[in-house]
Amino acid sequence: MTCTIDDSGGTGRAITNDITNLAFTTPRGLQDVTGLNSSGVERLLLLADGTATFNGVFNDATNQAHDVFKTVPTTSVSRTAVIVHSGQTMTMELMLTDYPLTRAADGSLTFAVPGSLANGTAPTWS
Repeated sequence: MTCTIDDSGGTGRAITNDITNLAFTTPRGLQDVTGLNSSGVERLLLLADGTATFNGVFNDATNQAHDVFKTVPTTSVSRTAVIVHSGQTMTMELMLTDYPLTRAADGSLTFAVPGSLANGTAPTWS
């Protein structure tokens, strides 16, 4: 599995080694369109959405996780995230909304960076 995320300048950085786990969702909205004449619920699929959370360990080496995420609080740019697993590629354009760092009692320094779909383009597998 690989994970590449744009830095604030738009350059994709392969930070796979710094990511320990991730979660991503690709939900669709639903609209209830049930009429009074129906005995069961009727629904329409609405717009696609996407979210992701990238969890990992602090690494301040050049072009690694800290370089990618340190500008989240000060820039308003979308980031392309590309996740590849078993020859399948998920691409999402995300707005990263936080760069929280947690220092545990054992001295470990970790992050959990959340992102939400940025530009109206549905996340796709290819």
